[in-house]
Amino acid sequence: DKLLLSLENLIAAFRVKAQAFEHVLKMGRTQLQDAVPMTLGQEFQAFATTLEEDLCRLRTLVPELLCEVNLGGTAIGTGINADPSYQRLAVERLATISGHPVKSAVDLIEATSDMGDFVLFSGMLKRTAVKLSKICNDLRLLSSGPRTGINEINLPARQPGSSIMPGKVNPVIPEAVNQVAFEIIGNDLTLTMAAEAGQLQLNVMEPIIAYKMFDSIRLLQRSMDMLRELCIDDITANENHCLHLVEHSIGLVTALNPYIGYQNSTRIAKKALESGRGILELVREEKLLEDDVLDDILKPQNMIAPRLVPVNS
Repeated sequence: DKLLLSLENLIAAFRVKAQAFEHVLKMGRTQLQDAVPMTLGQEFQAFATTLEEDLCRLRTLVPELLCEVNLGGTAIGTGINADPSYQRLAVERLATISGHPVKSAVDLIEATSDMGDFVLFSGMLKRTAVKLSKICNDLRLLSSGPRTGINEINLPARQPGSSIMPGKVNPVIPEAVNQVAFEIIGNDLTLTMAAEAGQLQLNVMEPIIAYKMFDSIRLLQRSMDMLRELCIDDITANENHCLHLVEHSIGLVTALNPYIGYQNSTRIAKKALESGRGILELVREEKLLEDDVLDDILKPQNMIAPRLVPVNS
């Protein structure tokens, strides 16, 4: 429950930032190269969406996988030496105590030897950790610099970054979450190997399976709280710098391609790259588009979503 709550709160924090940054135009990037314009709000909304997918799956997996027990199976699942009513009574009592919809496994012999449910659940924790780490990589890149990097956002300064470089502040919170993700990935591998190592009617590796699963839950839950409280909540945008990068990006020519044609777009892009001049400056100089048409194309709302191109363009 704590894990899901922490994930919900982190998603909500990203949504708050998505709304706050919905007007901030910036360049999207693919393969670390300029791609096409988007808003910073869209970028943060994507962070929220990808984590929400995992929240939905975790909510489904917990009752489906972790509430099925083999109580009453005794040694190997046959129920030898157990009172015929023990299984039903024990499971009902466990459900009452835990507050979860605990139920008996359909096949107690299978449930005693198979650890597949834990493998699947651990894999889901790993998936969330991987997504979280990727988001932290993006935050580190977007805040890089500040003078010689991307510098589109500011992460809150949490500690001096260097004893030899005055003024340097490192993205220590995202870096810490990265390392937590590495640990969870390692936990998942250990758990997977332990599940595979069982023989015949019993898996004697259950202690390490339980330990690694609970460790991953603890690490993931605490790292999400840390990321939200010490980083996401206080992120700010460098709005003017974002706009400057858009206006001087070669990638801006993609938005003009339907209007001036692929050949002109390629030529303008090459000329801009070689001369260091801006795309808009060259388009205006060559009178490829009227200023009012150009202004309409470059409206943020016209560059960040599908749009019909006028027939006479």
